[in-house]
Amino acid sequence: MVDYEQLLSDRVKIVKPSGIRKFFDIVSTMQDAISLGVGEPDFETPWQIRRAGIQSLEKGQTFYTSNWGLAELRSQIAALTRRKYQLCYDPEKEILVTVGGSEAIDNALRAFLSVGDEVLIPEPSFVCYTPLTQMAGGIPVPLPTSAEDHFKLTPDRLRAAITPKTKVLVLPYPNNPTGAIMTRDELEGIAAVLRDTNILVISDEIYCSLTYGSEPHVCFAELPGMQERTIVVDGFSKSYAMTGWRLGWAMGPKELMKPICKIHQFGIMSAPTTAQFAGIEAIRTGEEDIARMREQYDLRRRYLLGELRGMGLDCFEPEGAFYMFPSIESTGLSSEEFCERLLREQKVAVVPGNAFGDSGEGHVRISYSYSMNHLREACLRMRQFLKTL
Repeated sequence: MVDYEQLLSDRVKIVKPSGIRKFFDIVSTMQDAISLGVGEPDFETPWQIRRAGIQSLEKGQTFYTSNWGLAELRSQIAALTRRKYQLCYDPEKEILVTVGGSEAIDNALRAFLSVGDEVLIPEPSFVCYTPLTQMAGGIPVPLPTSAEDHFKLTPDRLRAAITPKTKVLVLPYPNNPTGAIMTRDELEGIAAVLRDTNILVISDEIYCSLTYGSEPHVCFAELPGMQERTIVVDGFSKSYAMTGWRLGWAMGPKELMKPICKIHQFGIMSAPTTAQFAGIEAIRTGEEDIARMREQYDLRRRYLLGELRGMGLDCFEPEGAFYMFPSIESTGLSSEEFCERLLREQKVAVVPGNAFGDSGEGHVRISYSYSMNHLREACLRMRQFLKTL
């Protein structure tokens, strides 16, 4: 008889299952349930982008591409980066097309981590950073942030966490789950701490097009001396409503991108060809679609913020992504208790804050990537639930 436990890798054994899955499984069995839990645009991929994918199939463009991705797509990504950030990357050696942003993060961690290397991860943050670090043999080191600091990483907290084993800093802004952003001045403070170190930065820019404040988003690699140590990760999922296409990219100095591509080459070969042709069209013609979707997200953001505060839930104003992260401490319930009771009593699904790290306890994540009608009904049910408490 096969001993399956013995077959499992020790690295896989230490990875905890995501707490989010439990709530989604319950929702799938409920009638009339409303989910505010999924971080996925409710918009369809714009038609001209879908059409480009369809046309590539009709033309028989179904073969492998270069490991690096279609040359035209990489050129479009390079041009987009110059327009947005005045950053220059060589599309032949410094831009890699990946299967979503998550593959780019995974490959970067596996390329540079040796067993025992430490990865600094501001929390609360995206659920994949910690398990990907562990599966690469690294040690995740959480950097707790708080609502008092608007969930931003501070230079003092970063400085205090650095040890001789520190290899990588993950910068996840705009942030999932909090919606926090970091301004140029705030990022300059982080850069000042890193300048005399050999620490690599993975800057996750997947929500870079979805910010709502008065200041434009700043890419960490823009700051003086930071491009040489930064892997910029971005993708099409959130900005262009292309989650199911599974298309992203990584950019960095050629000395860093070559080993990342090596892992991608042997693990993936190349990103889906159809998706790559759609990605070319997305960059060429998708800016108006991004602006349209961003305007709708902003309307929902302001509505939901007002509703949550009107219910008596303390919530700082997020300026990025499409999430709210209100405090539920006033209810006396833990994050998981709040979410489970809200789901069972009012059939509304939100995500417990501790799914994103211990510092998320006392909060819940609510996604506003849903229609206004969806949000209104969910808020009515949440009000009823809070009255029962």
